[in-house]
Amino acid sequence: MASRVAISKVAVIGAGSWGTTVATLVARNCPTVLWARRGDIADEVNAHHTNRQYLPGYALPKQLVATASLGEAVGEADVAVMAVPSHGFREILDEARGHMAPGVPVVSLTKGVEQGSLKRMTELVGELLPGHPAGVLTGPNLAREIMAGYPAASVVAMTDDALCDELYRLFRADWFRVYTNTDVIGCEVAGALKNVMAIACGMADGMGFGDNTRAALMTRGLAELTRLGVALGGRPLTFSGLAGMGDLVATCTSTQSRNRHVGAQLGLGRSIDEIVTEMKMVAEGVKTTRAVVDLARRVGVEMPIAEEVAGVLYEGKAAADVVASLMQRETGPELSGIAG
Repeated sequence: MASRVAISKVAVIGAGSWGTTVATLVARNCPTVLWARRGDIADEVNAHHTNRQYLPGYALPKQLVATASLGEAVGEADVAVMAVPSHGFREILDEARGHMAPGVPVVSLTKGVEQGSLKRMTELVGELLPGHPAGVLTGPNLAREIMAGYPAASVVAMTDDALCDELYRLFRADWFRVYTNTDVIGCEVAGALKNVMAIACGMADGMGFGDNTRAALMTRGLAELTRLGVALGGRPLTFSGLAGMGDLVATCTSTQSRNRHVGAQLGLGRSIDEIVTEMKMVAEGVKTTRAVVDLARRVGVEMPIAEEVAGVLYEGKAAADVVASLMQRETGPELSGIAG
């Protein structure tokens, strides 16, 4: 049976660049509290309406309130939006659940898979908060471009149509078009896997290859994430939409993409430890790649590009050797394993 929820207050958990951006969107439509792990960031948001650590140069809505108290953020919330990295998702959600009202919907912004358990973020919600509807907001959404007011689009996915319709109104703006989708699995898998492919495209860019190489990697990468997504229960058409192809294009081509940046630096011959140490923000693909490869093996899906990225990230393989490995593989039917 379809559910409806009266939304009078929203909590956004995580004050990184994307969490702060989404809080900025939602605050224009509904009273919003932004939770920041660091008290100095919460104080800055409240006093100066800025977050210079993650979004320098952008003003935040004066009506957006921030706090360093997780209980305060979620205690009266009708919707909780999770904007924390995959490796910290379980811990923060576990802490938040003691303060949340029963049945509060949880929307994940996190594009990753938990290491070890190989669970998607909505699966973690189901484990820790049974009875709470879980969904995702995902798409080709680079934070600084949204903050600058550049036209963009995204998709909110929930299995409940009526709830999906309620939630998309929270995120939309004149410059930010939001679509709905009931394929939570497909949207979530696409968002996690595209980061792996962005690292591969970045490696090609770092090695000086051209547009043909990037196009081939993106297209074959889309085939890989579609195969795995369908095997896990997603719908094939989802991967041709904003959550799939749309996000893949943005992440694999933009100089703002953290995952593409990691790949480009690997392509230049730098080590992953050196690259990650100098980054201020998390590149989800660095941790997600291992989980994605393990997940693909569990369900018997071939993902050669993801396997090669894993080899570079975790096994000391040189980025230059990836090209030879991929080009020398046997070819077959282009659309093998992708259900119609």
